[in-house]
Amino acid sequence: MTEKSQVLHSEVDTKQLASHLGLKIKGQFLKQDLLSLRIALIGDLGSGKTTLTRYLLKSLGHEGKVKSPTYALCEPYEVELSLINELDKSAQQKLHIHHFDLYRMNQANEWIDAGFKEILTNPGICIVEWPEKAEGTLPPFDLTIHLETNDDQTRLVKLIGHTKVGQNLVS
Repeated sequence: MTEKSQVLHSEVDTKQLASHLGLKIKGQFLKQDLLSLRIALIGDLGSGKTTLTRYLLKSLGHEGKVKSPTYALCEPYEVELSLINELDKSAQQKLHIHHFDLYRMNQANEWIDAGFKEILTNPGICIVEWPEKAEGTLPPFDLTIHLETNDDQTRLVKLIGHTKVGQNLVS
């Protein structure tokens, strides 16, 4: 397990963190070192989980709005990844991203009953806010991002890589 913490002083800091993470993710998917990625977002209401996700999606190439999936449980996105590698060859691929918010779940298995089990095991990225609501029924996460609001309104963010993929993203 690899862990890294930092303080986010503003939304600009959140955007920079998400952009940096997005570039690493994009590179791994394009090199095909990565087929799927599961990210858990943990933090109180208003700690910045959806804001971080919005900037991460934008850094991956999403140009439209990013809504909170609080009522729908899941918002799907598709982006076209392209990156020019060091040999001046362009690599391109479609990437499916699913943003889950389990806050309104009343039972641990609701995400399965809603038909999301296959999505969480398919290629692509799954970002899950409030994974603790599923009480351990979710597949393992590669990366967990904890967001905590400090008394001075800064955010303490802790990134924890659980798998080799997650550890590479944290380092």
